Amino acid sequence: MFVLANLIGTLATILDMALGLYTILIFGRVILSWISADPYNPIVQILYQTTEPVLRPIRQRVGIVSGMDLSPMILLVLIVFLRGFLVRSLLDLAARM
Repeated sequence: MFVLANLIGTLATILDMALGLYTILIFGRVILSWISADPYNPIVQILYQTTEPVLRPIRQRVGIVSGMDLSPMILLVLIVFLRGFLVRSLLDLAARM
């Protein structure tokens, strides 16, 4: 049973790290929206390619409110929820096994 507990604990840690990395990418995307970055820069393209598939559905449902795109903030709240609920639940499950 300890093998399954280790597997769940490791998966929770990997998920936490991935969500943390995605948070950094979202913040980078927000900062780039404030400045006029070169859209042909490879770093800018990578940020847009990795964040747009997740932000687009949120933006389509919420829309733009008073000229502000709230989709990054909504996604960050969702990430905080996933890190607080899902990751902690998986780690607690692994600890109790």
